[in-house]
Amino acid sequence: MQPHSCFHGLWCRVWHVVCPENGIEPRISMDETAISPERGIHSARVGGRHRRRRQFRAIRAIRGQKANSVKYTCLLLAALLPLVIEAVRASEPALAQRLLGYTEFRTDLPGGRQANVRTMRAAVVNADGSARRLLAEKLARDPDTWTQFAGWSPDGRVAILGRGWESADNARWEEEHREFRFTAEGWLYDVYLFDVAAGKATNVTAVERVSFYNSGLFFWPNDPAKLGFTALIGGNSHPFRMDADGRNKVDLTKGSKEFTYGFSSSRDGKRIAYHKNYQVFLADADGSNAVAVRTGQPFNFAPAWSPDGTSVLFLSGEHYNCHPCVVRADGTGFRKLADRGCYKGVVAFLDVPDFHGGSSDTPVWSSDGRAVFYTAQAGQSVELFRLNLEGKSEQLTKSPAGTLHYHPQPSPDGKWLAYGSRREGVRQLYVMRLADRAERRVTDLKPGQAAMWPHWQPLSNDAP
Repeated sequence: MQPHSCFHGLWCRVWHVVCPENGIEPRISMDETAISPERGIHSARVGGRHRRRRQFRAIRAIRGQKANSVKYTCLLLAALLPLVIEAVRASEPALAQRLLGYTEFRTDLPGGRQANVRTMRAAVVNADGSARRLLAEKLARDPDTWTQFAGWSPDGRVAILGRGWESADNARWEEEHREFRFTAEGWLYDVYLFDVAAGKATNVTAVERVSFYNSGLFFWPNDPAKLGFTALIGGNSHPFRMDADGRNKVDLTKGSKEFTYGFSSSRDGKRIAYHKNYQVFLADADGSNAVAVRTGQPFNFAPAWSPDGTSVLFLSGEHYNCHPCVVRADGTGFRKLADRGCYKGVVAFLDVPDFHGGSSDTPVWSSDGRAVFYTAQAGQSVELFRLNLEGKSEQLTKSPAGTLHYHPQPSPDGKWLAYGSRREGVRQLYVMRLADRAERRVTDLKPGQAAMWPHWQPLSNDAP
């Protein structure tokens, strides 16, 4: 793991702006403010007593300097910056106290898509990069099976895990024909609730089973006794609601012969959204009173409710040329928020040919609903952006040519942003502190490996 200082960027900006080429060395070294991935954000390499001694020496050095001189200013900053750093640290919870769930896998194995997908394993890591571990390893012990991390319960105690199996014969057919073939004989995909502390996994989609392929499970907002998920039935995807123990499954688009996907609920649990044949629909929680959102575009994808339930965010445009858009909760007021440039919005997650094309990269709400995070082409890289609802966009990253950022996910308290980034051919996870855009790498993988799809663990004291 590379040691990163969350304050390195800030310090360098201050030093080069205030003290350009003056040869003055700061009295407080970066070793004192470096954050160790092994010890967490509150750890520093120099103890408090030695740090204070250095601060006193820096303050004494200021005496005798001409007020408002460059040297005076630099020495003053050197004395005060550690105090500012400590105040910032004290105001933020330690990254080590919060988990990130994600999926690890190989990307370069010969044999095509399935040869690599079957290596996927659900994992968690402390958000400072420490204590990485796999979850529910027994679920992936059978041949041609894998697990994926898919989300958390509202209290952060239960992880949502997908467990897949595909027969070798079906995988070969798909590679030859370059398309999926979903059959009960060739596929089985279920969703488990995994108690992280107890290590117990429960397959809730197998209870009163309605399909051999079930995905997209989430805890129903404002109703801990209910779950939502999506099931493949008769070649079409249907949104379902069920009890927390897997019983009493209800098809919310019963009788539909169209493919429904991107299923989500508003925070109060009273409304749902989904896209059907790439058109967004909004409906009541029981599926009634469905209203189609009229955009005039052929491709509308991945609707997501704002935290306050007043708006719905989604992608709209043409396939591989779609952009963040928003409508009001009643489906009116459609407007485009931003342009992603030439970015197709699909992340190739393998280093071998993939007939499916990759993973969709969609915009997300900030934790307080006042902004949207998204990715867009900027020069020769795909960068992270933050956009307020008045249309003002802010570029959060400026990267070397060829860098690809994707899948931004804000922390529940709104202070951090997790995301994936492909640099030098390796797909790693990173977190950024939004206050100063300081970044640190969370995973430490080698070429031919990847970490994707981060999910922040909720904590009881979260308040954006």
